[in-house]
Amino acid sequence: MKCLFRRYLLHPCRIPYLSRFQSFINPIINYNLKSRSNAAIMKLEPSQYGFIFSPQLTTVLQVFDKYKYEIRLCGGAVRDILLGITPTDLDFATTATPEEMVQMLTKENIKLVNKGGLKHGTVTSHVDGVNFEVTTLRIDVVTDGRRAVVEFTKDWKLDAGRRDLTVNSLFLGMDGTVYDYFNGYEDLKKRQIKFVGDAKQRISEDFLRILRYFRFYGRLASAPDQHDTYILEAIREKGNGLKQVSGERIWSELSKILEGNYGPELMKTILNLGLGPHIGLPNQPNIDEFDKVIYQSKGLKLLPITMLTTLLKEQQDLIELNNRLKFRVFEREIGLFLIENRNEHWTLDTLKKYKIKVIQNPSKQGVMKLYIEQLLMYKNERIILDEFEKWTPLKFPISGNMIRTHGINDGKKVGIIMRKLVEYWADDDFKTSTEELLNLIPKVENELSSNAMIQTKN
Repeated sequence: MKCLFRRYLLHPCRIPYLSRFQSFINPIINYNLKSRSNAAIMKLEPSQYGFIFSPQLTTVLQVFDKYKYEIRLCGGAVRDILLGITPTDLDFATTATPEEMVQMLTKENIKLVNKGGLKHGTVTSHVDGVNFEVTTLRIDVVTDGRRAVVEFTKDWKLDAGRRDLTVNSLFLGMDGTVYDYFNGYEDLKKRQIKFVGDAKQRISEDFLRILRYFRFYGRLASAPDQHDTYILEAIREKGNGLKQVSGERIWSELSKILEGNYGPELMKTILNLGLGPHIGLPNQPNIDEFDKVIYQSKGLKLLPITMLTTLLKEQQDLIELNNRLKFRVFEREIGLFLIENRNEHWTLDTLKKYKIKVIQNPSKQGVMKLYIEQLLMYKNERIILDEFEKWTPLKFPISGNMIRTHGINDGKKVGIIMRKLVEYWADDDFKTSTEELLNLIPKVENELSSNAMIQTKN
């Protein structure tokens, strides 16, 4: 295996790639990581983890047992089980190579899916509607700050040593034995987030680990400001490397940080460490607005994009941030909406205006309502928010075809009349009947004609 791997690395087409990363070319076994002398630290009772043994998983595990390959639960699922939390995903590690897994699972008539993962050492089996990802133990041989070239191994400690955080480096054997090579369980009990080995080294291997650190800090720490000083120093020193990370991955992590425990406090720490420009924020973000909105909106469910928008002074800032982070259309549009309307003074008449906007967009009523609710939270208009949240958008009783029966065939004009009739309907607290609304069409046409004449004179 090693000879084949070396030939892969030294293929002429890969020499330029390797030359950029000579400082990272040593495998992780040379990092001098301090591990426990006895990794098997405890054995769980079946009641603590037995729920993972679904019939589908048992089918897969029987194959590994039959062919004498060890398999263990790994990463976040082990961490959650030790915390008494039911994990949402089950990931496994094994001593079998991808080729060996493919051969034995195929031989046992187990379906394989997502074969693109094979190049990373992951085989995904599918049993009765359930997928199971199993990854071969590996070490990083070459890293560039984001990606890694790996070499397969059968050493569990080496695989644990390539993981980012100690609390994510735990394994659980199928007999309930917990394997902890780097004191992850102790850190978990103390609610401490530490890197496996030297923080600067681990961050240099993959700069996304900076944001992963903050995400897991928010998930596990017991206070917002109990960071290890050396880790913060490492993040400040290596923060420029975030420029190498795709915007989509940054936003995926950052949004989880913002919606997790201590989201605002961790965002301030990120800014204080000088990471803002590296993730697309302005050099001088609007900290005062951020502090004001976060303080006054306590107890309200601000979306991550809403919190992030407070740091931006104008819509152009949001457009430039979108170019970096690649927001979903919904996130981009709500950000622009908030910046455009956040200086509005709210009254009940203002609320009526926004209700009209919701009704005038029948295909987007749910989205528009969410926009407005976030704006009211941003502005801390709690009384108006309470009324608006209880309001169910009404269906406007007039259709375009009904307006056309009055001799109006111009599509643009039909749309204008429709929006104006909605305003009349709202003025009557949405009580005007269908017949009365249709009788108002001539009035609307006269208003449109008068406005057209005024514009012509001007």
